[in-house]
Amino acid sequence: MTGAPAITRIHHVAYRCHDAKETVEFYQSLLGMEFLLAFSEDEVPSTGEPDPYMHVFLDAGAGNVLAFFELPQQPTMGRDGNTPAWVQHIAFEVEGLDDLMAAKARIEAAGHEVIGPTNHGIFKSIYFFDPNGHRLELACNTGTPEELTELKRVAPDMLEEWSRTKKAPQHAAWLHEKARADYNAAPATVKD
Repeated sequence: MTGAPAITRIHHVAYRCHDAKETVEFYQSLLGMEFLLAFSEDEVPSTGEPDPYMHVFLDAGAGNVLAFFELPQQPTMGRDGNTPAWVQHIAFEVEGLDDLMAAKARIEAAGHEVIGPTNHGIFKSIYFFDPNGHRLELACNTGTPEELTELKRVAPDMLEEWSRTKKAPQHAAWLHEKARADYNAAPATVKD
């Protein structure tokens, strides 16, 4: 697209938190993220509105930064009641299945409920919530180059079909077949 900016990466992604210190400690202790920066102002720089805040930044690896705002003078944060809790989430990549399973054990040992691993055909994931109610995903890639090439090839057709019908296209049904096979083979405690 002519005139489009040359985006090099995501600079940071920002979410709201209940307590900045608790949030930093959660991401440091469970996910090993380094606490990078903190900004705090009494006024919003972009609008000039009086609204004291603490803005914290964490290293999510490979130059990715996860940030949070604590806004003590705003009403308690909520979530979109019309969107299921599983939809809005932050997904982080880990190196492999051993790392994923070690992370699951660590998070569960810290008293957090973890769902998974879930097989998505080309990656496996676990899911849990941070202290602010944000759903988190840790994922490790398992797809082959051929599988990824095929998914990229069918993506435009899938999107077009979805746009017309609002029904799930079956161009990549093999992903779900792999996931169902894993689910059916898993012990009941993993499924719950």
